[in-house]
Amino acid sequence: MDTESASQGVGSYQVVSVKSIDADSLCALYDSVGWSVYASDKERLLAAIEGSDFVVIAQETDALIGLARAISDDASVVYIQDILVRPTHQGRGIGKALVRAVLDRFKHVRQKVLLTDNRPEQLQFYGSLGFKNTRDLVRTPLNAFVIIEGTELT
Repeated sequence: MDTESASQGVGSYQVVSVKSIDADSLCALYDSVGWSVYASDKERLLAAIEGSDFVVIAQETDALIGLARAISDDASVVYIQDILVRPTHQGRGIGKALVRAVLDRFKHVRQKVLLTDNRPEQLQFYGSLGFKNTRDLVRTPLNAFVIIEGTELT
């Protein structure tokens, strides 16, 4: 188990790679950021976590305060998914520490991909970590295509 400790502002936290997470703590974390669709189906959420190739959490004492997970072939592509930090702990560098742990684990992989919404703070956050928005690419234009079951995409 890889562990990285950090202390910034109020309190300290550890970033730890894990294979499994307590279901109630996991659902509470997802609920705290308003992702109740995920938290409402505990079994499916646990299956998503268990089906991930890499899961890293941030914990303060024994409290789960953040999570990021990745799905990868461990050679050419890694999809970074579900980066979340409890609202009470945001702005302390925890999200960046989680993403960096994923990027460090998959540093040998050529394509690092994530999807996020269009809020300015999201665009700024991922830009600060070196990600480029596909709409801004000039030399290598790309498009992202998605199907999200149960959601009308217009």
